[in-house]
Amino acid sequence: MAEQLALVIGGIAGGLLLLLVGVSCCLWRRLCATLAYEELPGTPAVATTATSSRHGDKLCEPHARTPPSRPPGVPFVLPPSLRGRDWVPLHSGEWAQAPRDPCPAPELLPHAPSSNLGDTCVVGAINPELYKFSEDKSETDFPAGCLGRLWFSVEYQQEAERLLVGLIKARQLQAPSETCSPLVKLHLLPDERRFLQSKTKRKTSNPQFDEHFIFQVSSKSVTQRVLRFSVYHVDRQRKHQLLGQVLFPLKHETLAGDCRRVIWRDLEAESLEPPSEFGDLQFCLGYNDYLSRLTVVVLRAKGLRLQEDKGVVSVFVRVSLMNHNKFVKCKKTSAVLGSINPVYNETFSFKTDATELDTASLSLTVMQSLEGDKSRPLGRVVVGPYMYTRGRELEHWDRMLSRPKELVKRWHALGRTSEP
Repeated sequence: MAEQLALVIGGIAGGLLLLLVGVSCCLWRRLCATLAYEELPGTPAVATTATSSRHGDKLCEPHARTPPSRPPGVPFVLPPSLRGRDWVPLHSGEWAQAPRDPCPAPELLPHAPSSNLGDTCVVGAINPELYKFSEDKSETDFPAGCLGRLWFSVEYQQEAERLLVGLIKARQLQAPSETCSPLVKLHLLPDERRFLQSKTKRKTSNPQFDEHFIFQVSSKSVTQRVLRFSVYHVDRQRKHQLLGQVLFPLKHETLAGDCRRVIWRDLEAESLEPPSEFGDLQFCLGYNDYLSRLTVVVLRAKGLRLQEDKGVVSVFVRVSLMNHNKFVKCKKTSAVLGSINPVYNETFSFKTDATELDTASLSLTVMQSLEGDKSRPLGRVVVGPYMYTRGRELEHWDRMLSRPKELVKRWHALGRTSEP
């Protein structure tokens, strides 16, 4: 009987203890809910400062960490993570944090006289500068001496074997008179006889053509062809005066994908000088001293003396880097069929240290392919320092060295070669 009585008393005491704990927790929660932070009188509000970088990025400067202090009469210390935040009362008596701009606008913030990027942090704000499209300056930036600029489109349909050419517009044409009445003739080289022609635009140096032309050409030979746009001014007597031309080789990468590509090119003046005995070669030279890279861009040749009795005629250019007249490396262009004026527009790079430029030279040889794997040289030009060259070839090399990271373009006469 005594044991049962003890169990009953223990159960009652345990229940009372649990009830007391529950009531205490409830009272504590109510006390925490009714407790509110008070804004201290005379305490300056903490403001977030921001600085703008030189690229326009919005950056927010972190708060300076100060040791917490409790003014007299305040029964709490504001946690560091909650400093600088605005709190607004709700109807239920609770307090909630007001929404803030994670990175305030720079015009609303005080300017920091000295800012260090190492002391700043990006607070999740999106920088609009990163999402802007690069501005198209093709209609505003024209180099000095520019004869004009031409926009066109190219598309090749593999199944129909048709080359679709769109003539879009021209800008800043340099007419020989006050008014300009341009038209454009399109050739598919090496065919010089047949051409297509646009309509004449009257009294404008910035014509808008928006015309389309079709050339029927097989897929086997299309990559060996070159589009030539010849821009003429038509005077009052209906005579045609050439303003400039654009040569555009049809390469595999240009015609790939059966898609329309919009391209622009600057007009070039037609060379009025007669070709040399063995022909002429045009190419660009450039040297990047930071990358130790020598760049050669083989553009085109003219007036070549081909041997027509050697079967199928194809011409390519072999570019050789020499050092102390010793062979270092050789590269060659693709072959162009049946033209004495082939166009290449191909770029080659050679790794060359700046200390080697006084003893290095470049040899460019125009070669005609023969039956089998044989070939014969048609002409050769060497450019390099004073040790190897003189005249125009030396001037081209010196101009390249005086203008680093810039391509220098020149025509060179081909000379006789001693190669078999």
